[in-house]
Formats: sequence, structure tokens, C-alpha cells
Amino acid sequence: MSAPDTRLRITGAAATSAKYLSLVIGVLVTIIPLSVLFIASFKTSGEFGQSGPFDLPANWFNFANYVEAFQKGGMVEGFVNTTLILAFSLVGTILIGTMAAYAIDRFRFRGKKLVVGLFLVATLIPGVTSQVATFQIINGLGLYNSMAALVLLFMGTDIISIYIFIQFMQSIPTSIDEAAMLDGANRWTIYWRVILPLLRPAIATVVIVKGIAIYNEFYLPFLYWPSHGTISTSLFRFKGPFGAHWEIIAAGTILVIIPTLIAFVFLQRFIYRGLASGSVK
Repeated sequence: MSAPDTRLRITGAAATSAKYLSLVIGVLVTIIPLSVLFIASFKTSGEFGQSGPFDLPANWFNFANYVEAFQKGGMVEGFVNTTLILAFSLVGTILIGTMAAYAIDRFRFRGKKLVVGLFLVATLIPGVTSQVATFQIINGLGLYNSMAALVLLFMGTDIISIYIFIQFMQSIPTSIDEAAMLDGANRWTIYWRVILPLLRPAIATVVIVKGIAIYNEFYLPFLYWPSHGTISTSLFRFKGPFGAHWEIIAAGTILVIIPTLIAFVFLQRFIYRGLASGSVK
């Protein structure tokens, strides 16, 4: 075997080893903190204070921390409120996003490039810089300290979803619209009965990505709905009555993680397929 072939094989083996090593490191960085939380959630208060982070609990069937976190930590209210916010926000995001994408891709109007450019500019501006004006608008509408404020904000701050829908819309031939018009369909019928069903892969992607983002959001619920708890703010309130009981806080954290983990495990193929298809098409 010649020297160039040997060097090529060595380079390929080194690249493969580096790739798998980086994957192993990434897995460890992700798994180790979750493992510490999971182990701590089954420990008693005495065990937590006297044992190390990787020491196993004496009783793996000690669910007292989970029961106390669920009952006294406001987790029920948090799950219910988060589910309602998710439902209304996702429906609004899908309707607004698909309608905007349909209008931008299918219609020709003056200022179209300006509108698309403004959408792009909006993604470059940090949201925290506009919070003073946003708070004044919400307060002026009389929506402060209400669920409607969160639903409105989640529906109106998702430019990325519009771009995902636009990408998929561009992959749908305009001949479909023309054929529907020849059959007597108007623009609304075309959107509702033709375009929207064809956008199901994009809708699945947006629902998953947006749903996880809303589920994990802490700042907006904490600021605009302080009197009630979502799943993230309920977990934050553990710092008061359970400030010294880290084993209960760990159990509450695991309860918050479980729905997201289940959703990702069962729906990850839709995330990858949707994002990949949107980027190619």
C-alpha cells in the first residue's frame, strides 16, 4: 500500500474517531445532570444531605418527593394552564402563519419585499429590547395578568414559523391553485381545502418546535400572568416553601421534563423530516 493511501486511511480513521468522541462527550454532558436529578428525586432529606450526587438511594420506590411536589407545588394548575395556553397559541400560530405564508407566496402586491424584509429584521432584534413597549401595549389593552396576554404574545412573536410555512409553500406548484380556480374555487377555498392539508409536514414541525418553546417559556408567564402559574413558573415557586429541600425540587424538575422528553422521543422524526424538507424545498 502506498504512502498516500496510508495517510488517507489514517486521516479517515482519525476523523471518524473524533466524530464519535464528540458524540460521546455530548451525550455525557446531557445525561449526567439529568442522572443526578433523577437519583436525587428518590432520596430522603437525610440521604440527600449525607450522600454524594451519584450515590444511589436506599429505596427506589420512594415516591414521596413526587407526591409532595405534585400536590403542594402547584403542578396541577401549572399543567392545566400550560395546556390551555399551548392549545390556543398553537392554533393561532398555525392559522396566522399559514395565511401569511399563503399571501406572501401566492399574491403579488406592492411592498411585498418590504414586508418580507421587515419579518427578517424582526428576527434580528432581541425580544428583551422591546419589552417596555410590549408591556405598555398589553397593559393598555387591559390584558395584563390574564391568560389572553400570553396567548396573544405567543401567537404574535413567531416569525420563524412563517418562514417555515413559506419554504413549504414554495414547494407546492401554483398549477394546483389554477386547477382549483378552474373548478370554481375562490382563494379561501383553495387555502382551506387545498393548501392547508398539503402543509401538514410543516404544521407538525411548527407544532413540535413551538410547543416545546411555549412549554419551557418562563419570562413571559412570570411577567404577564403573575397571579397564576404555568409549568415553568410553578417550578420556580419551589424556591420558597421548598428552598432547603432539594430532593423535592429535583422531583418537581423531573415531572416538568417528562412530558417534553416523551414528546421528543415519539415525534423527533417529524422534527428532522420537517426541517430537512423545508430547507431542501
